[in-house]
Amino acid sequence: IGNVINTQAQYPDTVVASALWNMEPTIDAALAAVKAGKFKAEDYGKFSQMKAKGSELSPLGTFAAKVPKATLDLVAKRQKEILAGTFTVKVDDSQPKGTAK
Repeated sequence: IGNVINTQAQYPDTVVASALWNMEPTIDAALAAVKAGKFKAEDYGKFSQMKAKGSELSPLGTFAAKVPKATLDLVAKRQKEILAGTFTVKVDDSQPKGTAK
């Protein structure tokens, strides 16, 4: 699973899909606030959410025919729920803790 950008073209036999980040909604919101003279330091994380078009799942590319239909259906269902606001992905931004013994 790739992260932030679609890396399947570079790794067609190993990257099933990527969680893509689209920075445009965040930048657009910040620029609109600047233009309106109302910019302030704040959490712009909400603009990175799928519902704000700030993230999406990449196409499956070489894995499109390899992923079972039942799995594709579950992914499509969950995406629809996220976009409708009936499912929220919990984000944990806390500092990761090591597991050293």
